[in-house]
Amino acid sequence: MEKKISPETTKKIQELQILEQSLQNILLQKQAFQMELNETSMALEEMKTAEKEIYKIVGQIMFKTSKDEVEKDLKSKKEILELRFKSLEKQENSLKDEVKNSRAEIMQKLG
Repeated sequence: MEKKISPETTKKIQELQILEQSLQNILLQKQAFQMELNETSMALEEMKTAEKEIYKIVGQIMFKTSKDEVEKDLKSKKEILELRFKSLEKQENSLKDEVKNSRAEIMQKLG
């Protein structure tokens, strides 16, 4: 004989699915920030070998600018990306804990 799932358990399962979707979204955002952070870090490395005057692309236009200005902009961008990345990691860990607890609760009700 099959066990019927209570409405409360069904609701908990739906909440778990929402939590898992949120976690997936956080992971995708985190991956995008990691890629942008890597690109910024590589650009900063390339700056070490650049001349005093370099070119910066803004939209579809290339401007001649100073190395110091671009380096300052890249360092600032990197700091912001690192902060956002750390924030996403905290959100990820929090959601993972919620998912784990929710799964355990559901398994207990089903078990």
